[in-house]
Amino acid sequence: MSTASLITTWKVRDVVPVPDQFPTSLRVLVVDDDPTCLIFLEKMLRNCSYDVTKCNRAETALLKLRENRNGFDIVISDVHMPDMDGFKLLEHIGLEMDLPVIMMSADDGKDVVMKGVTHGACDYLIKPVRIEALKNIWQHVVRKRKNEWKDLEQSGSVEEGDRQPKQSEDADYSSS
Repeated sequence: MSTASLITTWKVRDVVPVPDQFPTSLRVLVVDDDPTCLIFLEKMLRNCSYDVTKCNRAETALLKLRENRNGFDIVISDVHMPDMDGFKLLEHIGLEMDLPVIMMSADDGKDVVMKGVTHGACDYLIKPVRIEALKNIWQHVVRKRKNEWKDLEQSGSVEEGDRQPKQSEDADYSSS
């Protein structure tokens, strides 16, 4: 049975189905206070056939994510921003949306990279970001969704009985 048909059959509310055109329609939210960096990232991501939304403030990005739940597949965020530290944004996203987040910075120091990874970033890109690194970001989304399915199966949320349509309990009380 295909993943798409499993999603429809199981009607699991919290798992978002993978679009047919995936990964070309990957919805990416990019957060960086540097307008030049935002423009370059947008161009490179669009060259990868991803849908891109840009934000120059972390607080604005968090608001967009909260208002449009399930509207993005992945977030790419700069570490150093004036309104909110990228790690704080990463923390909010992890607690509220559980989306894959890629951190980026010109700072390639081991401490900063490790802080990103230990705070839940799925990857850390060093600026200037290369298109080769962006072409494969879809893999983080696939890995995340695959792990969600594993968790659902192991928790018993998706069982054989859940795959079959259940007869309405009202049928027992219907008049003839």
